Amino acid sequence: MSGPAVIGVDLGGTNVRAGRIVGQEIREHRARAITGRGSQETVLQEISETIAAVFDKDVAGIGIGVPSLVDVDRGIVYTVENIPAWKEVPLKDILGRSFQVPVHVNNDANCFALGELYFGAGRSHRDLVGMVLGTGLGAGIIISGKLYCGRNCGAGEIGTIPYREHTVEYYCSGQFFQHQYGVDGGRVYEQARRGDAQALEKFAVFGDNLGQAVMTALYAYDPEIIVLGGSVSKAWPFFEAALRRRLKDFAWQHALARAIIQPSQTAEVAVLGAAALCYDAEK
Repeated sequence: MSGPAVIGVDLGGTNVRAGRIVGQEIREHRARAITGRGSQETVLQEISETIAAVFDKDVAGIGIGVPSLVDVDRGIVYTVENIPAWKEVPLKDILGRSFQVPVHVNNDANCFALGELYFGAGRSHRDLVGMVLGTGLGAGIIISGKLYCGRNCGAGEIGTIPYREHTVEYYCSGQFFQHQYGVDGGRVYEQARRGDAQALEKFAVFGDNLGQAVMTALYAYDPEIIVLGGSVSKAWPFFEAALRRRLKDFAWQHALARAIIQPSQTAEVAVLGAAALCYDAEK
């Protein structure tokens, strides 16, 4: 990719990161904490200052990923996790007026999928599912090289599908370890790294559950590649074998043999993916 610069913004519950991207490179990067319990205006000011720090005259657009549902057409953000004041924020219009360039807003899982499509494992593919394994489980869907959001930005919400006694994300995200074993997933990860047998068994159970979620994505979207991101994906070596054992139940093994399933290796994928909203809007 070449052409004018674009800015990607990753808004989290505790910080905001922004980068100016030219081609395949982040040329300038800024990050700062946000006042999550502050007013709507305070957080908006903090985001604007972070963008301004990487903005220059060559920037042709801004993309921003947020951990919430979004009215993609109007760029309105609803109920951002860990920012209680953000109930209904017309982010697209506010930033558009401030910076006088097109602004695109979407949820963070969709941005992750776009980041892999344009900058990561999905660059040679046109049909992709990006699954984000963190506190919850979200997914972004790429069909024929373009992000598919659905009518209400709800496409890919695999985590909310009923599964066993709860939902898919209850068993297939970081919260699984707290629910099932009463222990933080990060602690289980550190124990597994030391070869602890009980921790490794916990990840095997997790991988079995996640294999079911991956099968759901395969049946629903038939992608060329599924990329796993988020903090829990770092434990891939500890749950890959169990996941693949579960996939032996997939009905069409010939199709599974052609599908790629792997963890993300893309640095700063959240910022890059947010910037890629600008590219996707041009299709």
